Amino acid sequence: MAQAVSNEETSPPAGGDAHKGRWVYPGMGLLFAAIVGCFTAWGIAADLTTPMVAGFKRIFDMSTFQASLVQLAYFGAYFLLALPAAFINERFGYKVGLLTGLALAAAGAFLFYPASKIMTFSAFLIALFAMAAGCSILETSANPYVMSLGPEETATRRLNLAQAFNPVGTNIGVALAATLILPKLDAPVDLASATPQQIHDIRAGQLAAVMGPYIGLGILLVIIWVLIAIQKSPKIVEEFPDAGDLSTGDMFKILWRNRRYRFGVIAQFFNVAAQVCTWTYIIAYVQQAINGSLALGGLVLQVSLIVFLISRFVMTYVIGRVRPTKALAALALLAVLLCLYAMAVPNLSGVIALVAVSFCLSLMFPTIYGVALTGLGPATKFGAAGLVMAIVGGAIMPVIQGRVLDATSASFSFLIPAICFAVVASFAFYDLRAAEEVHFTSAAEGELA
Repeated sequence: MAQAVSNEETSPPAGGDAHKGRWVYPGMGLLFAAIVGCFTAWGIAADLTTPMVAGFKRIFDMSTFQASLVQLAYFGAYFLLALPAAFINERFGYKVGLLTGLALAAAGAFLFYPASKIMTFSAFLIALFAMAAGCSILETSANPYVMSLGPEETATRRLNLAQAFNPVGTNIGVALAATLILPKLDAPVDLASATPQQIHDIRAGQLAAVMGPYIGLGILLVIIWVLIAIQKSPKIVEEFPDAGDLSTGDMFKILWRNRRYRFGVIAQFFNVAAQVCTWTYIIAYVQQAINGSLALGGLVLQVSLIVFLISRFVMTYVIGRVRPTKALAALALLAVLLCLYAMAVPNLSGVIALVAVSFCLSLMFPTIYGVALTGLGPATKFGAAGLVMAIVGGAIMPVIQGRVLDATSASFSFLIPAICFAVVASFAFYDLRAAEEVHFTSAAEGELA
């Protein structure tokens, strides 16, 4: 199943060892920088949206469960669009997939303007869904595309560099929400004594505050779209020359028969679920544990994401010396304990524990992603789409935690991410056990020989 390429694509520069060790092929630097901008942009989109659960709960006076539909709309789109994105990439190439995702994400961001005029929660959910649908296509396309822009021996470093800019985007997203949105929603409002017109005007002002950052994000996405569209890109060389003999059905059979991959998809589902649950409800936890405001909760979330960013670089160093799944197992178990502590001790120390959970999170997504894709051969592209589809965990579990929070308390609801982290730990132990079995078998065969 060879991948089609557009007329704008050019053959990789010839020369064998002439380009060995390069970060990117000559002339591809601007394209690489623009794609790195995509990693930052979808980080902004995801974590600009995270505080909106608390925001919409305040604006529309709804339960936490109802407000959590924000995450259901956002991450549900990731599930629905990841597989179509894989088909787009397979048929038309990564560049077309990237441009399609950017265009759809920008359209969704601009839909926040009419949504702020319609002034209904459902209008905002539609805008969020469209933006997230574009981000799903974007994420499914950008990871392999950035690897194709240079020699194979530097592909991993190139991808790691690009991924390092994703938490930069998450910090920008939360900073925008914490400074431009949440403070404007935090002002005390006496709706009980307000007239219908006053209530309308108050909500119009609050929704206008929500709209602004998303319109700015839409403009950024359009700029990145133009930069990528005008650049030539290298022709994608098929990694598996014999893949043309396999049908799409054969690809899915390879995936289904690989136990590590199946378990990896499940682990990624619960990893993203734990991440979104922790970052979404840490604001509510701050409000309960230390009687904090929305703005203070946003600040704590910002600190959590800075910890996440720093930890990503620290863990990159650590896994150069320790087997990645050993680190994954240790951090997942630590995250379980931190969530249980925050659940049992809802005070300042509990807040600190939840901030520390972000240190544990940084390693999880890329490690699960890499381990699950090991040995998939020609099914790797569709396998990658399946791991992006697993992001739907960020849609489902926050709704469950929101229901638990409404029925109990913000602190008790952190039992949900504790359970999610336990599943991630079990995947890490499974991979370690499988590696030990392979080592034992190889050693036994060596002795017999």
